[in-house]
Amino acid sequence: METMPRMKGSLFTSMFLSLFLLTLMSLSFGWAWTAPDCTIADSSLLPNISYYIPVCSLTPGLHLFASCSNVNDLAGTLTGVPQSIEGLCLQGTISTLPVDAFQHFPKLQLLRLQLGTIRISPGAFQGLNQLQHLSFEHPAPCCVSLFLPPDALEPLRFLSSFSFQSYCLNYSQSIWLPICLSRLTLRHSCPTELQERQGLFPSLVSGSSPTASSSPWPPFLEVLNLSANLQLNQVGVKVLHGLQIHFLRLDGTPLSELKLLDSGLLHLDSLSLVATGAKILPGNVTAYFELHALYLGRNRIQNIGDGELPSCHSLELLSLHANDLQSLPTRFLSALSQLQRLNLSMNKLGPNLLLPEGLFSSNLRVLDLSHNGLSSLPSGAFSSLPQLQELWLSGNNISNISSESLGGLRWLKTLDLSWNQIKVLMPSWLSYLPALTSLNLLGTNMEHLSGSQLQGLQKLSHLQLGSPEVLEIHPPWPLTLLSLEARANTYIQFSIPSGELFLFLENLTLQTTYVLLSPYNTTVHFPSLHHLTLQGCSSNIFSSHQPQRFFSQRTLLEHLHSQSDRDSTVVLQLFGMPRLRVLELGDLNYFYQPSPVKLEVLLEELPQLEVLALSNMNIGNLSISSFRGLSLLWLLMLNSEWALGLDSSLQELIPQMPEYVYFSDITFTCQCESSWVGPWATRAPKSFVYGLEKSICMANASDHSKTLLLSFLSGHCPHDPELQCFLTSFTLVLLLIIVALLGCPKWPWLRYLWALFHAWWWKLGGRHPRSQYHYDVFISYCGQDRAWVLEELVPALEKPLPTGEGLRLCLPERDFGFGQDRMDTIATSMESSRSIICVLSHQALDSPWCNLELRLATYHLVARPVTARLLLLFLEPIDRRQLHSYHRLAQWLQKDYLDLPQGRAEWETFWEQLRRRLRKAGQERED
Repeated sequence: METMPRMKGSLFTSMFLSLFLLTLMSLSFGWAWTAPDCTIADSSLLPNISYYIPVCSLTPGLHLFASCSNVNDLAGTLTGVPQSIEGLCLQGTISTLPVDAFQHFPKLQLLRLQLGTIRISPGAFQGLNQLQHLSFEHPAPCCVSLFLPPDALEPLRFLSSFSFQSYCLNYSQSIWLPICLSRLTLRHSCPTELQERQGLFPSLVSGSSPTASSSPWPPFLEVLNLSANLQLNQVGVKVLHGLQIHFLRLDGTPLSELKLLDSGLLHLDSLSLVATGAKILPGNVTAYFELHALYLGRNRIQNIGDGELPSCHSLELLSLHANDLQSLPTRFLSALSQLQRLNLSMNKLGPNLLLPEGLFSSNLRVLDLSHNGLSSLPSGAFSSLPQLQELWLSGNNISNISSESLGGLRWLKTLDLSWNQIKVLMPSWLSYLPALTSLNLLGTNMEHLSGSQLQGLQKLSHLQLGSPEVLEIHPPWPLTLLSLEARANTYIQFSIPSGELFLFLENLTLQTTYVLLSPYNTTVHFPSLHHLTLQGCSSNIFSSHQPQRFFSQRTLLEHLHSQSDRDSTVVLQLFGMPRLRVLELGDLNYFYQPSPVKLEVLLEELPQLEVLALSNMNIGNLSISSFRGLSLLWLLMLNSEWALGLDSSLQELIPQMPEYVYFSDITFTCQCESSWVGPWATRAPKSFVYGLEKSICMANASDHSKTLLLSFLSGHCPHDPELQCFLTSFTLVLLLIIVALLGCPKWPWLRYLWALFHAWWWKLGGRHPRSQYHYDVFISYCGQDRAWVLEELVPALEKPLPTGEGLRLCLPERDFGFGQDRMDTIATSMESSRSIICVLSHQALDSPWCNLELRLATYHLVARPVTARLLLLFLEPIDRRQLHSYHRLAQWLQKDYLDLPQGRAEWETFWEQLRRRLRKAGQERED
């Protein structure tokens, strides 16, 4: 959570682009991606990772979605966004939205802007011909100023949803609304009366604009949302004249619903008054508009009088959740004869459900009694509701269910008994529910469930089971079962005495530590399984070496999600799944394996794989062999990997790389073999890559410096290898041509011309080649090593023969003049010295000046290899990789370094080696 944009330099610092595909959403795809700036996600995630739903809420039909945060340069940010996106969210600070701001995104269908105080230029939305959803939102519940020109929405001919949250439009007037607009939201705004909205959107009032008056139909809105406007307490006479609204939301406002009667509203079908402090049913408004739906949740209604019911006779839906209801009036359902859906959750109707006499309804289809403190259900509790199809009893204290309690519910399809105190179920408790298709028993105390307890259910297709510690499941199973979810903390045991078949089961979810089979050496078959989710289960469940065969048939499996924090002794084996399209693996504790996971082995039999998401798997290294045979892979996500290597062989795969590649919380290895990654992520024509800019790399196991990967690659590795290869080849060919010409016997004048040019060059410089150096040796050292340098090194080199070498030494502390710029003097002295000695110790590596002198020395070594010589003198054992310029010095460190012997008896041999090296360097420079 938390897109994959094409990298554009520093753009990653202020932008997060992420991918979300609806196909994964429909598969309950369990991944989300996080980043320092923003996130994109699905709600079912690997629980070991910190994820959350992103700043954008997606609408059905979107396929590619991007989210950018910390935006302060709109044009620069949008440069890295793929032009094929259909959903875009921008969060940051932009003072003005310019003209044609989104002209390069013709397929955009959803646009969400969180840009603070902003002014919208006319024509800002030009070119968004397919935009359907537009929203302006501010994260804080305050009134931020927003100016919207009257014709700003004119290009948006197909706009169906328009939303403002925490914005005030006080300086905007006569905003044109598209004819297709069906949803208008003004939340946390600052209106005090609806009269102000009339000036903002005159087309909502019949006859107030030429467009409206010429239309044969009155203005219509599917949804008008005015929730959370804490100052809205007035409506105004005829302010909504002629307007038709299907659903009006006034949640959290102090507006009295009675004031809607004089608003001129032509039609209202549904009204929401959640959290408005209501104490009674709004009978007058309900009767006036003949409302079909009324939402009164989170209010203070304690009792409903019989006199309030007749005015609500038109209601088909009534929500009274989270009130203080303790009982229902006697004529409740008989007075509400049209009622089909009733929500009484989170009230105080328990512990015993007392339904009033005569409570009968032939139309009620859905009844929610969740979280009411119910502890028992009397016999025939719902016999007066013969047409009931959904019954929700979650979160109560029910411990016993009998067949008499559910008698008369012959059309019931959904029964939710989750999170109750049920321990035992009688075999015939569901005998009166022949139409039941969905049963939820999660969070109960049942440790044993037998198929005999589900007898009589000829249509059961979805079953959810749960127990605190253990859960034992016994056959026979309903043949119509399509989905099974089972949860238990310790283990889940399937007792399959005769190889029981789950013939039509398509979706299976197991959340536990161990999955057991009884008898021990039996096999359970899932021949129709398409979607498998394993939470917390050991990967041993897939092992072919186990006597228990839990998933022996997996030929139809398309989606596998496996996550576990348990120690695994067996590497996951994914064979026999030729149709697998989505694979999600996380936290399988492969860090304790003797060797990293080999993807080429793990994925070798998955030819149809399209999506691969791996988290905390200890992959070790990615190479071209890791993706061999995965020609259909288009989404790759890697999360929480340590010391991940990217092999140079992957460059061969670049044209066939997945279309979207995502790295999150990855620590790479610092190696120049990965130098191709930066250019690929920046300029890959077919791939969008995210996550590299913040990724770090390690030089070795003890390196905790958190070096940025891209900084390391740019600072230590060659740039543009293709260009360098071309230049090198071109230079070699040119030199060969010149050598051939010089050696040609027919052209001896070329040799003479070369000799003249060489002599002229040195004469032009006013010096002989042998007199260009002022010093023999430049010595670099730190203050802590000064005593050894002055007492041992300098006398051994500077004293005349035979006691010394008689060399001219340059010591910064001795030979630099007072008041000179030290950096310039160091560079000049190195240029005028035949050789450079860097005395290195742990103190020297911590010295800024010594590091600077070492960098300057390596610069001369690389830039002028013919006229420079560098010798490293190590006073104590030092890991060569600790040198800042190690990769630049690697080829010279093989020979141009000396280690000071720790025993003084070996120093004579050391001095002789040092003098021999310096004499050889002087001869080579003179030659």
